[in-house]
Amino acid sequence: MRITHIGSVLLKPTGWVLVKVKTDEGITGIGEAYHGAGVHQIAVDERLTRPLIGQDPRNVDKLFRDMMSSMSASGFYQGAVMSAISGIESALWDITGQAAGVPIWQLLGGKFRDKIRIYNDCHAGETETPEAYAAKAREVEARGFTAIKFDIDPLPSRRDRYNRCISNDDIAHYVEVVTAIRESLDSNTDLAIDAHWFYAPVDILKIAHAFEDLNLLWLEDPIPPENIAAMEGVTKSTRTPICTGENFYTRFGFRDLIETQAADIISPDMAKAGGLLEGRRIADLADMYYIPIAPHNIGSPVQTVANCHVMAAVPNFLVLEFHHLDDPFWEGIINEGTLIQEGHIDVPNLPGLGVTLNEDLLKNNFREEFGFFD
Repeated sequence: MRITHIGSVLLKPTGWVLVKVKTDEGITGIGEAYHGAGVHQIAVDERLTRPLIGQDPRNVDKLFRDMMSSMSASGFYQGAVMSAISGIESALWDITGQAAGVPIWQLLGGKFRDKIRIYNDCHAGETETPEAYAAKAREVEARGFTAIKFDIDPLPSRRDRYNRCISNDDIAHYVEVVTAIRESLDSNTDLAIDAHWFYAPVDILKIAHAFEDLNLLWLEDPIPPENIAAMEGVTKSTRTPICTGENFYTRFGFRDLIETQAADIISPDMAKAGGLLEGRRIADLADMYYIPIAPHNIGSPVQTVANCHVMAAVPNFLVLEFHHLDDPFWEGIINEGTLIQEGHIDVPNLPGLGVTLNEDLLKNNFREEFGFFD
């Protein structure tokens, strides 16, 4: 079996980037790259695809390394290049599973679980009141989700985006909001809070300390991600669990974060961190330190299901992110129908990825100037 063509499509209005890898035996693999500026173009750039055309797609790890080598002058460990590589790598696993007649999780060592728990990112309430946040939380919980996340992003008019500080009034407001959410939920429904890197350690710790008796699932991205020593300081200064990782690339990018135990929970995004096998490697590294993994995921059903395969195959999976509740476009991208039932996704048992694309819907919702898997 040989690779004959690699194509991508940029969907609208979401910006999702899907990848197809075709072979001379009629098997086509699909994957998803993390969306960002130019990713769809990099995925079909000759410098990236040249080492793959004519090769056996089942040699996934070799081709992953070949892609990195071919782009070594273009930031191959991070950014848009690694996102494109990640999408292609995922499509190669889809081909490999189809050719072998087994699901991807089987190729990754078998599965620990049959269902993947999903957390719904609610973002915010209808208004900025604690009551509105609590009402939103109860609504989502009633639909079967046992894990929920909200943001605590400061209003642009009320923050200095340079010094990363937060006013006493805003601290009090966020504590009131999160307390109201926590008290509105069942004691076994997990609540996570996302700070989106906005804060300085001195201020976010005021919030983290106030959250310590709320038994949160985690406080996510409390400070910017690039300073692991600073993240370690935050993590080791509070009983509130700290989660980070969506802006790290490959196992090398996660090494210091994990080895210093600078986070209690890690959240790699496999659509940009290196793909499925690299996601497995990151999870295994974390498992050496008994750190749970909760992947960042803002992608389509393609990436969501790809995450499910990896998370089925690792012991330290905690929960998987989801953003598109009641979005008919998200639901319609694949032909297999509704994925999430009672806050969980059944691990696919079909060969490869286990889902197929709704080509008619995609053809009505893509950026034509960039082609349709050309």
